[in-house]
Amino acid sequence: MQKYSRILFHVYMGAFLIYLLLPLLVMGGAAFNDSKLPTIIPWKGFTDQWFIAMWNDNRIWIALRNTVLVAIAVVIIAVPVGTAGAILVNSINGRVRSILYGMMVAPILVPGVVIGISTLLFWNQFSVGSGLHLSVLGQVSYIASFVMLLVLARLQSFDQGLEEAALDLGATHAQVMRRILLPHLYPALGAGAAISFFQSIENFNVTLFTRGGADTLTVYVFSKVRSGITPTINALALLLILFTLGIAIWYEVSRRRRARIEAAREAEGRRAEDAELA
Repeated sequence: MQKYSRILFHVYMGAFLIYLLLPLLVMGGAAFNDSKLPTIIPWKGFTDQWFIAMWNDNRIWIALRNTVLVAIAVVIIAVPVGTAGAILVNSINGRVRSILYGMMVAPILVPGVVIGISTLLFWNQFSVGSGLHLSVLGQVSYIASFVMLLVLARLQSFDQGLEEAALDLGATHAQVMRRILLPHLYPALGAGAAISFFQSIENFNVTLFTRGGADTLTVYVFSKVRSGITPTINALALLLILFTLGIAIWYEVSRRRRARIEAAREAEGRRAEDAELA
């Protein structure tokens, strides 16, 4: 019975990985197919013309630049706002906490179209026109909630006694924040920044209604789909996937290196303690 369960598990995992990776492989393969349509069937020969066409398409690079700038701005604003919200929710108790938590999480549940239109109408009341700056504000209104959830989860493992001990020893609240609380939150802050960045890059609905005349990658791809998509989009997507994969590999290698260093330090500490006892 255990043997069949193991076989079934491997079959399921194989089917799951194929389901996830096959569309990406087809998409990447279409970037090298000598066909005007983004497909690998029929295969008409290997070519790099779509990468050359992508390189010569100024609109793609403008859209990419705008997308990255908006994503960076979203990270800069969403991480502090989400962190402050998490600390506030964690510091209160009772019914007020539940109400405040619900209000802060609510933007995640609101459709992006509603957020985009609401952002545009709200800021128009203050004579703020549409543009990438409005896209940043609209995206932050719900992306900050993701950061808040990550930081709030990290705060559950924080020992409040450390803050009290530091204050009793004469530390200021700013020193407690900088030297005790923030170091504990660094993993959650890093994860929140990464999620904010990628959530902003893939955002479409909010950006579509608030961007004005500016282009972002999602809007650019949408416009190409309407006018006639070419494999240049596949070439761009393949490069983005390789870039993301490279970052993931770098992070994993760095994490394992840090883990080995920490393990070596702990082993050295244990050896030192054993030597002292001997």
